[in-house]
Amino acid sequence: MGLAASGIDLEAGGVRLRGARETDLDPLTEMFATPEVARWWPDQTRGAIRTAISHDPGIIPLVIEADGVVAGFLQIWEETDPEYRHAGIDIALHPRFQGRGLGPAAIRLACDWLFANGHHRITIDPVADNTRARRAYEKVGFRRVGRLRQYQWEPSAQSWVDGVLYDLLAEDLR
Repeated sequence: MGLAASGIDLEAGGVRLRGARETDLDPLTEMFATPEVARWWPDQTRGAIRTAISHDPGIIPLVIEADGVVAGFLQIWEETDPEYRHAGIDIALHPRFQGRGLGPAAIRLACDWLFANGHHRITIDPVADNTRARRAYEKVGFRRVGRLRQYQWEPSAQSWVDGVLYDLLAEDLR
C-alpha cells in the first residue's frame, strides 16, 4: 500500500481520526455488534476486527473519536495501478454518535488527507437501502455514479442487495 497509517492523527469539526490500536478492540466490537451497525457490517467478530486493525495490509484502519471516546471506524484502501489510481473509504459510526454530523466530519477529514497525499478520486459503495449513510456521503460532496445490482449478500435478508457507487473529486469536496 502506498499510503501509511502510522502517524495519522487528524482533528476538525469535533472529530478526531487516528490509527486504530489493539486497545480499541472492545469499543469497536461493541459498536459492530449493535443492530444498527451489524445490519450494514455483518460478521464483524472480535477476530475479524483484530485482523482489520493489525494484520490487513490492504487497508488503513482508523478510529473515529468524539470527546475522547471511540465513536466509530473508518478504513481506507487504495488502488495503486497508475492507470486507475484512486482510494476508497468505508465508515461505521456507533448509533450513540449518529445524527450529530460526526460521520460527514470524519469523511471530510479522511478525504482531505487522501487528496493531500496524491489521490484525485475517492469512491464509496454503500448498500442502496442505507439512506442515512448515503445522505452523509452526499453532504461531503460525493456524487452517485451508478447502481451496482445484486452487489452484496445481506445475511439478515438472505438475499443479494443492490449497492450504490459514489465518487468524489477534490473539487467536489464540501
